[in-house]
Amino acid sequence: VQLQASGGGLVQAGGSLRLSCAASGFTFADYTIGWFRQAPGKEREFVAAINWSGASTQYTDSVKGRFTIFRDRAKNTVYLQMNSLSPEDTAVYYCANTPSILGLGPPAGMDYWGKGTQVTVSS
Repeated sequence: VQLQASGGGLVQAGGSLRLSCAASGFTFADYTIGWFRQAPGKEREFVAAINWSGASTQYTDSVKGRFTIFRDRAKNTVYLQMNSLSPEDTAVYYCANTPSILGLGPPAGMDYWGKGTQVTVSS
């Protein structure tokens, strides 16, 4: 199982980035995919998640209206479009999978985690 996150970088406040999570080694369509982030000195936190079909998504409150998660089943890839970035979004971003059904809150029981991609937003 591999989950490869990419697309991070340095961007000015107000800018945009699109992260990608390329999946392999498992049946992509059977899994919920989540994005999480960890800022220096802080615990890892949930950012966004999308269910197996792409029809259901969840976001943490701080990114609602700014970030969009979507998946391309043909490419086995989940994307996180991040707009109106602020320095508070600076973190290492990780993607992870879970066979759990996506409910009303963050996904539970993440199985595999990819290596993170660094996002740095300058003020």
